[in-house]
Amino acid sequence: MHKLDWELYLLPFEQAVEEIKVKIKNIRNELRKRKEHSPIEFAVGRVKSIPSIYNKANRLQFPIDENICWEIRDIAGVRVICQFIDDIPAVVEMIRKRGDMRVYLEKDYVSTPKESGYRGYHLAVEYPIMMAGGQVTIPVEIQIRTLGMNFWATIEHSLNYKYEGIIPSNIRQRLFEAAKASYKLDSEMNNIRDEIKEAQAEFTKKEVPMESLLSLVELDLDIDAGMMESSAHERKENENDDH
Repeated sequence: MHKLDWELYLLPFEQAVEEIKVKIKNIRNELRKRKEHSPIEFAVGRVKSIPSIYNKANRLQFPIDENICWEIRDIAGVRVICQFIDDIPAVVEMIRKRGDMRVYLEKDYVSTPKESGYRGYHLAVEYPIMMAGGQVTIPVEIQIRTLGMNFWATIEHSLNYKYEGIIPSNIRQRLFEAAKASYKLDSEMNNIRDEIKEAQAEFTKKEVPMESLLSLVELDLDIDAGMMESSAHERKENENDDH
């Protein structure tokens, strides 16, 4: 078994993450321009670090070779963040319908959370990438969460890192209770989502357009410039009077 050239091996994964992020953001921007509700707040992504790949492979006893990406399916990961719980299935359906990627595995941790309390919806997709030598297809994991789910998961990840995967039982229990509280808040916000969306739409309407702000700034600059010229002219006249 030859040693992997990680820089070359991870190149298509880096490209896939960037492409998918752009495509997801374009969906959000299009819906907003159409004055429609976008279930997508934002999207982020990352490629797993080489030490993380080795750690996971060793823990799960996977051989490190060209096929490691099909054993560790989250080497390339994209996370889509939503406002409401009901936005999650909308995003899932959007991804299922796309012709530029194929969903081959789904895990619903929203309806059935993990033992830790974690919630989110995971999609494993096959994504084709055009490289210099031709097309290659790689797996990408897409996680879909609400803002609350993402906040909780970020905290849990930090604690797992701190305690090397063995979180003390008292902290683990408090984290579990926090997950329940977070989901309760998500559920309450979901119940009044129509009112929230209406309020957000009204707020957006009342915001001053950027073009108007720029016009006001230009007007202020013109007024300031005029006042400066006038003051300079008056000072010059006063100097002449003194002489």
